[in-house]
Amino acid sequence: MLSNSSPFAWWKILAFVLLMYGAIMGFMGNVPRMEQLGETIRNLYFHVPMWFAMTLFLLIAFAYSIVYLKTGNLKHDRIVVEFTRTGMFFGILGLLTGMMWAKFTWGAFWTKDPKLNAAAIAMLIYTAYMILRDAIADEDKKARITAVYNIFAFPAFMALIYIMPRLTDSLHPGNGGNPGFNAYDRDREMNMIFYSSILGFMLLGTWITTLRVRLRLWADKKDGLITNSIEHAS
Repeated sequence: MLSNSSPFAWWKILAFVLLMYGAIMGFMGNVPRMEQLGETIRNLYFHVPMWFAMTLFLLIAFAYSIVYLKTGNLKHDRIVVEFTRTGMFFGILGLLTGMMWAKFTWGAFWTKDPKLNAAAIAMLIYTAYMILRDAIADEDKKARITAVYNIFAFPAFMALIYIMPRLTDSLHPGNGGNPGFNAYDRDREMNMIFYSSILGFMLLGTWITTLRVRLRLWADKKDGLITNSIEHAS
């Protein structure tokens, strides 16, 4: 993970610059005039990058779940749960921005579109992960069981979000036979804003997560949980 020891770390400054650039240019930059989208195409700079960031964070949680099962170190479990929380946070923001976009382009906040429903199911899967954690008192048992759950949850998430909508009729660009935005006139300026927003949201989420992990580890150290876990793993 990126170091979070300094408030002036280069990647934090980069996150701030990229997000400011994405926000300012996202609202003020030139966009193609498309009848079916109009000015709502600017949501491309916010809605889609949030989903990319969510996928990255859930992938990291998936990877650290495997690491935890190999090491038994509760520090890795804390990384798993915090990246999962951050992923869910960006997923909820993605759903909300998607609903706003749907209202202006499809006429309703929610439709029977497969990708919308699949996204809701994916969020429920990870909500169940959080509920499962709260239902188990023993820390080691909680970490082991939820790590296994997370390992199975991520492939299900990928299938729901990225595979199934492409196999059925869908209103989403790039799904159900619809052309993606890369098939439209997305010029160099749009690409710069779009990819800057993706990287900016990823760095922001990493920043948030590393702070939360540090707080959790501090609390665990105070309670003696991390020391016990390391001794148990060795």
